[in-house]
Amino acid sequence: MRFHFALTLQALWTALCQAAMQHYPAAWGHYDVCKSQVYSDEGLTWDYMACQPEAADMTQYLKVTLDPPNITCGDPPETYCALENPYMCNNECDASTEELAHPPELMFDIEGRNPTTFWQSTSWKKYPKALLVNITLSWNKTIELTDDIVLTFESGRPEQMVLEKSLDYGRTWQPYQFYATDCLDAFTMEPKTVQDLTQHTLLDIICTEDYSRGYVWKYDKTVRFEIKDRFALFAGPRLHNMASLYGQLDTTKNLRDFFTITDLRIRLLRPATGATMVDENNLSRYFYAISDIKVQGRCKCNLHANSCVYDKEKLSCECEHNTTGPDCGRCKRDYHGRAWSAGSYLPIPKGTANICVPNNIGPVIAPQVALSTAPSVHVANSKRARVCDNELLRCQNGGVCVNNVRCNCPSAYTGLLCEKPRCESELGGCGGPDSGQPPLMPLSSLRLLLLLLLGSALLREASCWPAAL
Repeated sequence: MRFHFALTLQALWTALCQAAMQHYPAAWGHYDVCKSQVYSDEGLTWDYMACQPEAADMTQYLKVTLDPPNITCGDPPETYCALENPYMCNNECDASTEELAHPPELMFDIEGRNPTTFWQSTSWKKYPKALLVNITLSWNKTIELTDDIVLTFESGRPEQMVLEKSLDYGRTWQPYQFYATDCLDAFTMEPKTVQDLTQHTLLDIICTEDYSRGYVWKYDKTVRFEIKDRFALFAGPRLHNMASLYGQLDTTKNLRDFFTITDLRIRLLRPATGATMVDENNLSRYFYAISDIKVQGRCKCNLHANSCVYDKEKLSCECEHNTTGPDCGRCKRDYHGRAWSAGSYLPIPKGTANICVPNNIGPVIAPQVALSTAPSVHVANSKRARVCDNELLRCQNGGVCVNNVRCNCPSAYTGLLCEKPRCESELGGCGGPDSGQPPLMPLSSLRLLLLLLLGSALLREASCWPAAL
């Protein structure tokens, strides 16, 4: 008997420890589950959660466009010289020969090959006319960036470049960041780095000189747009405080939009020259060459889907929560019982699903948890969803269904489905002595707590404080 009593206390104590540990980062969810079945007083029901697809390499799904269209080298064939050595001119580009061609798709192939594969432009043979190239990456889908954008240049990083974004499928563009060896001279902007940004200036567009050094830095090949450093302004240096970042993304639309794109455009304005003066006698040294572009992100599904499919060269969310559309941006037919709303990251770790509910059930059901734990039901052979017809529309808190039209509620509850404590609208709320609701911590809970404390003497080995540190 005593042994069984000890086991019971140990189980209860472990449960309390696990509840305490939910405040630590290890308990933060990745929002990868949209719903799960749970048991409640009404039986087996659905528990709905905010959800989103896993981050992935988004370069697998893009369409690349170059402007001007004939800017890729090889037609006609051309010989190039090394930037750091004008006498080393043994690099040939020939579009008609596979081994010597450098088409745009080589910016997105598997890295690690030897020799390295890369896209290459024509040389600067029309100097002093500017060598301008626009590289546009299009997804035909809204994408949320989750990691740094990284460009790897094979022959000198450009001396002037702009990274731009579009949120409307390329109709309008906004700059993400300017890059130059001299920001004042190129763009009349003071040079800055991402470390100069704060929570209040995170959305500022800056010009940086960190990624535009000359040929003496030939082994520095990458140009970055720092996403994670911007995340860290809210989540901390190692992104441990994701709750703070999620809270900001939830409540600040401009911040959320800042990390959302449909298209990216790389504007190459001036190639690496390696010196203050351009050698007009050897212009085949100057060109652009990119071996790799990395764009890590996920489909934007408004927290209503945990997967995104690529079909017929198009990405689309596999929507849950009775939503539909490429971004799960509207309610399904017959599920307009309340206005569509995006899901919410908060409260952590499950967030709020904000599911769409069937038509004609009246105002929004409160509290929100009542919606998130109700099953998704389509009412067959009927354009109206009637009270008590299914689990979603069952009278709650002891209410009695009357003619499938309304619920007859107990005196302590109100609302269409008796879902709202009447005391919420009274002076003093539900914590007052006259509210008719049970106190926040009943006496039985205190007795149980005392029992646990007394039993802890029998369970010295069950102490959980080290595990919570």
